[in-house]
Amino acid sequence: MLEGMKTILIRNGSVATAQGMSKADLLVEGEKIARIAENIPVSQLPKGSEVVDASELIVLPGLIDAHTHYHLVSRGTVTADSFAEGSLLAAFGGVTTVIDFSDHDKGKPLVDSALARIDAMKAGMAIDFALHQGVYGMHERIADELAVLARSGITTIKIFTTYKNVGYLIEMDGLRELFAACKRYKVMVSVHCEDDALIERTNEAHRGTYTPADHALLRPSEAESRAIASVGSLAREVGIPLYVVHLSSAKGLEAVRKLREQGGHLVVETTPHYLLLDDSRLAGSDGPLYVMTPPLRKQDDNRELQEALLAGEIQVVATDHCSFTREQKLASRDCRTIFPGIPGTEELFPLMHTLAISSKRMSFGQLVDLLSTAPAKAFGLYPRKGTLQVGSDADIVLFDPAFTWRLDSRTIHSGAHYTPYEGFDVTGKVVRTYRRGELLVCDGVYHGRSGSGHFIKAGIPGPYEGTS
Repeated sequence: MLEGMKTILIRNGSVATAQGMSKADLLVEGEKIARIAENIPVSQLPKGSEVVDASELIVLPGLIDAHTHYHLVSRGTVTADSFAEGSLLAAFGGVTTVIDFSDHDKGKPLVDSALARIDAMKAGMAIDFALHQGVYGMHERIADELAVLARSGITTIKIFTTYKNVGYLIEMDGLRELFAACKRYKVMVSVHCEDDALIERTNEAHRGTYTPADHALLRPSEAESRAIASVGSLAREVGIPLYVVHLSSAKGLEAVRKLREQGGHLVVETTPHYLLLDDSRLAGSDGPLYVMTPPLRKQDDNRELQEALLAGEIQVVATDHCSFTREQKLASRDCRTIFPGIPGTEELFPLMHTLAISSKRMSFGQLVDLLSTAPAKAFGLYPRKGTLQVGSDADIVLFDPAFTWRLDSRTIHSGAHYTPYEGFDVTGKVVRTYRRGELLVCDGVYHGRSGSGHFIKAGIPGPYEGTS
């Protein structure tokens, strides 16, 4: 052990990984996990070591929210949670790494957009982060730019099959060329799936109002299904895996199933709001608070997605955290101009733990896989992140599985000052959060330091390596 390196012994806890749970002690030296054993005697520790009693607690790897938008500048405003605030709320939820997004500045090489975003995040983040790079257009240098991007540690791009009106949509011929370049450099494509042509036709034919509830009519689940089918078929033809973000509907799920039957390799993500909230939330005075894209669906969609999750058809649960304040959200009641997005990173773990308990069909190891190990593997962060093993980063959460509490605006830490899960009774609460051996949260007190979070370079995405 290096002189001056901090040593922490976490004793008597139930250590949980994707492989299961066992009683064990865990030794941290500096930023890494140094030893895991049934019993590590305190007498073996160097003077000044910290000993933490984790009796009655579960010790698990820090969670990874693979889909966040902290400090997003959009539509002439900025989201409610800065990098510092995002780190704080994440740490309270046991999230020690997020994968955020860099927009595509079409006037610059992709890596320039990414590096600017990394520099901005480094200044404010107290948790670690990786990055997805948006690609919103094609030109003759894209393949070379992808190669540079991958060497810089960004091995996933984000594309849209909608938003042609704002310049995000790449037409199918361009996508084929882009996918071929991604295959060459083992870059994974993540995709927001909504068929733009269907949405345009639906909007042109619409003769009604534009209330929050109309948002669900103007962006129907059929649009998600069609986009998954078309872009998934192209990915299968080119021979690349595809990561489908925020699956929202039963129709979209059916498209995923058909593609898999045809040999397509899809890694699928959904979110707590598509599992637990339905479009009835869009009615009433608070309707704008629940506007996001894709929109909330029916209770039947919730049930279908929950069933698919429990059956292992969905690999990752992330949040698409994109928070605006109540004032920002309620400034419009026109679904075309309401700021789209909701908070969610902090609520992720207790919501999913409660769902796992209530279903009686998901083990804690499976929960760890969905929220930590699977995203780490999918995005090339494993085994540095997403697991508890010797040599991994000491991203560790101590979790009380028996604690019951209620989610409301007073119990969460988002700068939005509201939670879309207001009034949800949940079971399980984070007691401590460590990021690379540094204590971020302890018994409701935040100790994080802005700027202490690191950019984590991603390796080859798991689907290219045969893991996901």
